[in-house]
Amino acid sequence: MTVGLVVGIIVTGLVTGSLARLAIPGPDPMPIWLTIAIGLTGSIVGAVVGKVISHDNEYVISLLSFAVAIGLVAAYRRFVQRRPVFGPGAMAFPRTGLGVEQQRERLKKLGLDPDRLAPNPKQLERVRLEAALQELHRAGLIDDDELASKRALLDRE
Repeated sequence: MTVGLVVGIIVTGLVTGSLARLAIPGPDPMPIWLTIAIGLTGSIVGAVVGKVISHDNEYVISLLSFAVAIGLVAAYRRFVQRRPVFGPGAMAFPRTGLGVEQQRERLKKLGLDPDRLAPNPKQLERVRLEAALQELHRAGLIDDDELASKRALLDRE
């Protein structure tokens, strides 16, 4: 086993684990070694299962490896961090988990309250509606006056 092979395996685990973390909404502070472990475990389990069910189809193996890594991130969030995978609770900064306390302390030293980092659902809805109005205006489905009146309605809420 060469150094290049080991580095390649670690980088592959890091990329797969990082993408799996990004696939699930909300913060998931965890040590880099755990991200690599999740990526490698997902890759290995996905490859073994994918080879068995697809007779070495590379696309199935790749997708299954990524899906297993996503499942591991979801399981970590649900069972270690004890918080939901989706929904408003998923956007809250965790209270438990590997490295969470250290991350909370770092944020507090920067003057940020980890418990106030979750976005307000009403603000998120307003941003989504504003983007939809902009898209309708760009497409020519509503004119400048209609855009202004719809924005005024949003401002009243």
